[in-house]
Amino acid sequence: MATPADQRLLALLARWLESLELHIKYASLDDDSYWKVQPWSEHQRPSRWILDIAKQKTIALRSQVEERIKAGDAKFSDGLELMAFLANLVGAEHIERFIPIAEPQNERPLAAAAREKTEPPPTLENTVPTPAMTITATREMPKFQAAKRAPQPAGTNQVARTERKAAVVAKPAPKAPSKPPAKKPAPHPERPENSEEARDQVIGDAARLVQWGRKWYELPELIARMAGRPSLPEVRRILKENKSAIEQKAGKR
Repeated sequence: MATPADQRLLALLARWLESLELHIKYASLDDDSYWKVQPWSEHQRPSRWILDIAKQKTIALRSQVEERIKAGDAKFSDGLELMAFLANLVGAEHIERFIPIAEPQNERPLAAAAREKTEPPPTLENTVPTPAMTITATREMPKFQAAKRAPQPAGTNQVARTERKAAVVAKPAPKAPSKPPAKKPAPHPERPENSEEARDQVIGDAARLVQWGRKWYELPELIARMAGRPSLPEVRRILKENKSAIEQKAGKR
């Protein structure tokens, strides 16, 4: 029976294979279309033979994991996760020659990019205003007709009293001080769909790091940098809520 580590590893390998299939499809694109088809991070474009080797090795590793699962080896996937963790933490260096993850939902249609490429660039000739937009002569300003005023009523005592009352009514009342708009409560941050699985991952990583002598304040950034782990705020929340469980698992209690 597959352990949680086996399931996580198989899901990661499936994601890599899906990404490599997209990369192989993009290998026939020109450079301009390649850099537009996905929101890539900075990297060197991989050549086709590198993609073929990466796909072969990924399929071979998936076969080995499946064989270990059938044989009941529950430590093989844990060992691979630890190796990946150490490679990211200790052995990895900043390089640009890697194969970034390509995801189908992030693929951009190239038809719009092709239209932009075929449109002629703006020149002096095609930016000259059309005759309809040019200024031909001094335009005559429109004539404004003053609104006709109603004749003033005869100056009688009754009319004067009516005008004084209207003036009193028309006097605006003092405005009340405006209240500042009520602040809307901040939305709760979205948590990953597999929050239970993410919690188990973070707790296991934190326990191992504590056993290796890492300080508690170092754990959030170290764990968030691992592949397939939640974001940094989510890692901090999980560590805060499960501190006692992590210390107990690490043997510190």
